[in-house]
Amino acid sequence: MRQLTAADGHSFDCWFEPAQGTCRGGLVILQEIFGVTDQLKGVAARYAKLGYEVAIPALFDRKEKGAVIPFDQATRGRDLMLSIDMADCIADAAAAVDALKENGGKVAVMGFCWGGGLALRAAQKLDIAGGISFYGTRLKQYLDCPLKAPMQGHFGTTDDHTPADLLEEVKAYLPDFEMYMYEAGHAFANDARATYVADAAELAHQRTEAFLAKVLG
Repeated sequence: MRQLTAADGHSFDCWFEPAQGTCRGGLVILQEIFGVTDQLKGVAARYAKLGYEVAIPALFDRKEKGAVIPFDQATRGRDLMLSIDMADCIADAAAAVDALKENGGKVAVMGFCWGGGLALRAAQKLDIAGGISFYGTRLKQYLDCPLKAPMQGHFGTTDDHTPADLLEEVKAYLPDFEMYMYEAGHAFANDARATYVADAAELAHQRTEAFLAKVLG
């Protein structure tokens, strides 16, 4: 864990996973409503093995330093998430992007749940090579400006956070948003929760790996 400072002077924790072998670029992972969990650190380790340096900014530090919420306390996590301004989250993501850019390579942003929506915002606002959204939430609020970077998304067909009509609206507004659907519900790629669907998660990660190889290569 390292300390980073956003443009507004806010200092926050950020988990860094060094790339294994030759560094192929940087990847910022934006959290669910549970904080910088061990599960997310496991995702970071997966992509570090592929040669990416990974950073996970602690977005909850804006309100509660070091908060990691148990998966069975989603209401607490949701309340904490709702108390944090989206622009502040993007400022923290930008600081993590800049930290990874110090190595001279390109950087992408990937997010899950709350972070999946923020990854879309990052692809609209930040100077990044690409964005990846795993079942991003609150998508309607991001339909106010175009993409600046390529965007890929992974969504479950039975996820009530992202019903079909909403995804159709997103696709109509952002036609270049590359979307994939899976026979699964919300949080299907979180292997620490009962919602996990192994086949869907693995396919989504394979597609993500191909996307990263393209945008960071």
